[in-house]
Amino acid sequence: MKASKIVYKPVGLALGAVSGVLAGGVFKQVWKKLGHEKDAPDATDEQRSWREVLPSAVLQGAIFAGVKAAVDRGGAVAARRLTGVWPG
Repeated sequence: MKASKIVYKPVGLALGAVSGVLAGGVFKQVWKKLGHEKDAPDATDEQRSWREVLPSAVLQGAIFAGVKAAVDRGGAVAARRLTGVWPG
């Protein structure tokens, strides 16, 4: 394993945690803007239909994936600028 990968690993883990928190906030704001109630439906909520649960989960997954990719890519670009080596 390259030394750059080993050194970048803790940075990547921290960025992953930050991206999760950021994505959660983005999803909540998007959910509100779409005119839904405060919280998205929980998959195990017996009172909710498939029609409510699945679109919410798909939207949440797309937002999380997009935010994570943006944060991961930004971190890798920043690492290359600082060290001159791509961390991946």
